[in-house]
Amino acid sequence: MAPAGRPGAKKGILERLESGEVVIGDGSFLITLEKRGYVKAGLWTPEAVIEHPDAVRQLHMEFLRAGSNVMQTFTFSASEDNMESKWEDVNAAACDLAREVAGKGDALVAGGICQTSIYKYQKDEARIKKLFRQQLEVFAWKNVDFLIAEYFEHVEEAVWAVEVLKESDRPVAVTMCIGPEGDMHDITPGECAVRLVKAGASIVGVNCRFGPDTSLKTMELMKEGLEWAGLKAHLMVQPLGFHAPDCGKEGFVDLPEYPFGLESRVATRWDIQKYAREAYNLGVRYIGGCCGFEPYHIRAIAEELAPERGFLPPASEKHGSWGSGLDMHAKPWIRARARREYWENLLPASGRPFCPSLSKPDF
Repeated sequence: MAPAGRPGAKKGILERLESGEVVIGDGSFLITLEKRGYVKAGLWTPEAVIEHPDAVRQLHMEFLRAGSNVMQTFTFSASEDNMESKWEDVNAAACDLAREVAGKGDALVAGGICQTSIYKYQKDEARIKKLFRQQLEVFAWKNVDFLIAEYFEHVEEAVWAVEVLKESDRPVAVTMCIGPEGDMHDITPGECAVRLVKAGASIVGVNCRFGPDTSLKTMELMKEGLEWAGLKAHLMVQPLGFHAPDCGKEGFVDLPEYPFGLESRVATRWDIQKYAREAYNLGVRYIGGCCGFEPYHIRAIAEELAPERGFLPPASEKHGSWGSGLDMHAKPWIRARARREYWENLLPASGRPFCPSLSKPDF
């Protein structure tokens, strides 16, 4: 299948999902830009949209070329509780960058909010909703296409976020950063999904904290919970680009390698093709990634699901399917790798003597 431009006029997120179309999300911004020297670890706030807009624009462009249908605003933790007076300018600039890049392809702009820094210490519903509403006002002013509430470890706060976002006339997606054990109050994934749909979310799922395999297990539980309750919603998954089967209930933040030593855990492009197919077979139609998901991981999703989408992304022009470009290599043993069976069955080595396969989470 030859690479092609994204066909047709832009359709809304629900129109796409209701027609059975695969929507591909974007990937890592905070961890990727920290590695590139534009974001400071710890606070994880997105002032790079003002300080280094070219870096953010370039990353958006890379995800677009790789096949992403959604340019999510780089507004993670960009609420007043984290950024004080900077928050409004950061949200506005992030919207402008996402819109600029989305206009270069068939991509939608999603305004994104996340859990607050104050919920754990003071469950002040009015104060927390005010923080969400401030960001929503900027998203409405900038006319984003839909809204995402992401990275919530407590379903109560996620419900508050959905209730605020529903004050707009835009579709609302919500993802929690939980694993199969459920949220931090032990509310099951299925029950979380039910509460979020009842609050008004049209798209529900998980993002971050856990790797692809674990996230898909959580999605299966969410799907079962919705089916048991007789509710319908579109499903969305955006896991880590890292393998973290040994992490605790709070996910990869428990690992001793977080955040500066995760490179040995990076998923291969072939791992992500497998993940994309399994997500699709589960019934998920909004498939993307979070921390650790580089543009080539997004391209892997687009290539695996190219038969369903009907085209390949521009970034596939330089990438032969399943290593097929290696068939021109001078060395015969490398030419022998130009086949799907080789890469599907590869067990990658870490190259690190005495390196354990798993770690003991820090609690």
